[in-house]
Amino acid sequence: MARKVLVLEDESSIRGFIVINLTRAGYEVIESETGEEALEKLRDNPDIRVALLDIMLPGIDGFEVCRRIRATNTRIGIIMLTARSQEMDKVTGLMTGADDYVTKPFSPAELTARVDALFRRAGGAAPEQAGEIVQEPFLLNTRNRTLEKNGQRVKLTQVEYSIMKMFMENPGKALSREEILDTVWGRDYFGELKIVDVNIRRLRLKIEDNAQNPTFINTVWGYGYKWGF
Repeated sequence: MARKVLVLEDESSIRGFIVINLTRAGYEVIESETGEEALEKLRDNPDIRVALLDIMLPGIDGFEVCRRIRATNTRIGIIMLTARSQEMDKVTGLMTGADDYVTKPFSPAELTARVDALFRRAGGAAPEQAGEIVQEPFLLNTRNRTLEKNGQRVKLTQVEYSIMKMFMENPGKALSREEILDTVWGRDYFGELKIVDVNIRRLRLKIEDNAQNPTFINTVWGYGYKWGF
């Protein structure tokens, strides 16, 4: 399987740093300087598994590129590149469909670990055995990695699928944020617990009848979340 990663970054020095380190880690890197060029490269390379998107760009920005990718592709892993001061940008990026973010400046080891984790989840890992998990009104197909609610397909990213699988395999069990982070993002993940909360918020918007008053994914205050009551 191709180990292709798209890098969208308009600053050539940062892009060069990313390209060198990902190439050393065994990835084939597709470079782009603008959002428009990135979308074109994705069309030309449908086997790209992970995309790194800078937020601040001339023309269409990283958020809009992320939205456009997610409109047609839920399987690709998306990492937003943010500046340390852009706290709101991290949340906005995740809510537009990103799986993760990396704050500049970042180390080669951190970047590679993030890409490795997403690549495994976005199709680089071995397929799971055929099976279904049913928790009315949901049906999770673990072979196709799909979710249905009342017979209707719910479009999930790979991270959202992994969270749903963890919940549906542990009904009624309180799961800590740390536990969710370890299981879904991997034990070598360098990031913050906040990423769990934002992904849960995004997932609730997709599966709950009323995301403001959730009945499936319930908050366990000061600890984490649980599936059902």
